[in-house]
Amino acid sequence: MPDHEFAVWAPRPELVRLDVEGTLHPMERGADAWWRTAVDVAPDARYGFVLDDDPTVLPDPRSARQPEGVHARSALWRPAAASETGWAGRSVEGAVIYELHVGTFTAAGTFDAAIDKLGHLVDLGVDFVELMPVNAFAGDHGWGYDGVLWYAVHEPYGGPDGLLRFVQACHRAGLGVLLDAVFNHLGPSGNYLPRFGPYLSSASNPWGEGINIADAESDEVRNYIIGCALRWMREFHFDGLRLDAVHALVDTTAVHILEELSAETEALATELGRPLALIAESDRNDPRFITPRSAGGYGMTAQWDDDIHHALHTAVSGEQHGYYGDFGSLAVLASTLKNGFHHAGTFSSFRKRRHGRPLDTSVIPGSRLLAYTSTHDQVGNRAVGDRPSAYLSDGQLAVSAALALLTPFTAMVFMGEEWAAGTPFQFFSSHPEPELAEATRQGRRAEFADHGWDAAEVPDPQDPETFHRSKLDWSEPASGRHAAILGVYRDLIRLRRTEPDLADFWLDHMTVEFDEDARWIAWRRGSLRVACNLGVEPTSVPVHGELVYAWGAPRIGAAATELDGHSFAVLRSN
Repeated sequence: MPDHEFAVWAPRPELVRLDVEGTLHPMERGADAWWRTAVDVAPDARYGFVLDDDPTVLPDPRSARQPEGVHARSALWRPAAASETGWAGRSVEGAVIYELHVGTFTAAGTFDAAIDKLGHLVDLGVDFVELMPVNAFAGDHGWGYDGVLWYAVHEPYGGPDGLLRFVQACHRAGLGVLLDAVFNHLGPSGNYLPRFGPYLSSASNPWGEGINIADAESDEVRNYIIGCALRWMREFHFDGLRLDAVHALVDTTAVHILEELSAETEALATELGRPLALIAESDRNDPRFITPRSAGGYGMTAQWDDDIHHALHTAVSGEQHGYYGDFGSLAVLASTLKNGFHHAGTFSSFRKRRHGRPLDTSVIPGSRLLAYTSTHDQVGNRAVGDRPSAYLSDGQLAVSAALALLTPFTAMVFMGEEWAAGTPFQFFSSHPEPELAEATRQGRRAEFADHGWDAAEVPDPQDPETFHRSKLDWSEPASGRHAAILGVYRDLIRLRRTEPDLADFWLDHMTVEFDEDARWIAWRRGSLRVACNLGVEPTSVPVHGELVYAWGAPRIGAAATELDGHSFAVLRSN
């Protein structure tokens, strides 16, 4: 009796055959355009599909493993027996998330090497690890956003077995795990899906053709996406997903795919008996993403909030070019901290139109918005991939950390940020096709030349040294400024965990004061007051109380706190 059924959705070809280790097998087409056959094969057999009269063996669109890369045959894979009985899960809301790129997190760049560094994350105090995309993409190294086989795990990282080991090790260490999943576009190398069916739409986005989630024959494409998303949480035990650029999912149907995915995720969470989260990356400032489905929203758990980043970064650094143009003042920072968004139906000079929609802070808590001083985008999409630690003082880094970690938002830290890493995080790729490699190289340089950068300064993304240069240096955290900043991050995360007033995530409960000229901002959460001096000169801030924590040796007076330049203090009211 054959022990494995092969199936593939392929409405476009007239003939589909299964290739197993070089031997062709006929397949039968059903009325649903699924082709099926059952074959007696080895548990790790290499296989693919041959369409019509083209002899090229194409990988399975639902391949779990690509041992020789995305252009080669797929390999059968079955997950090992689950050993998750002790993990009950945890809520993302109000947590501290640590974003990392597997390939540059360690020198080896594998899941197993990352496991060896989990002790650092536990000591830091974070709650979740968020992996940048690990789906299969062309080449050995890249950011992962050019994935073409969404069900497969990038083999150089350790493949699906390595990923399972990593997730289980995180859970044993008490860490939840999130996965960055890209469903809004496909990479340019190894994308064979259009040969099988109408996976692409007539719509486009900044990364190429869009995904067909609303045109003719889109039902199976939607099932492909939702099935992939649920599989990461069911088979690999992820605690949730970060969904890349959801504003690029063009869905004109009555039930948006995000709403459908939210409902399916909620059902899976009930089945598994543990919380599951969906976090949106959105450029729209649209509260509907995180509004409950019962109230007409999409029901997602949380969303990245670039307005918080922009308001924080510009106030501390003084940068105001490009999309930072509407930010920079303490008034904008204070308003964004109180309201969640700066652009909420207001004019955006960068977009040259009105942007965003107001957030009802009496209904949606701040814990549904993510605050951060850095992300892979905000570092890697700078021309030379320089981190804030390359151009900000230690005091500025500490004040930035206080603004992100002590305000009522779910917080996120980008790998190495916590010790002011001296290594950059640059944009790198390894496209095997010479013409695609050159197009990527020239496109990157042209993009930054348009913004006034010298093209010669922009690192070549195809140069392997660009990738190796971006790896963290794990000798840094033990000494100098790196150890000092690491101490600040550990202390702030500990405060966040242990101070009950910092567990109130309702923005309406927080008061914010500032002085634009004196360059200080202060906010109150319950009995705690946090005061930050963003200027270079000492200043007097009208808050007082028992000192809980400080950076920059503040002098406590009877009615005020004297803060040195680029310093902050946390006080408890008397």
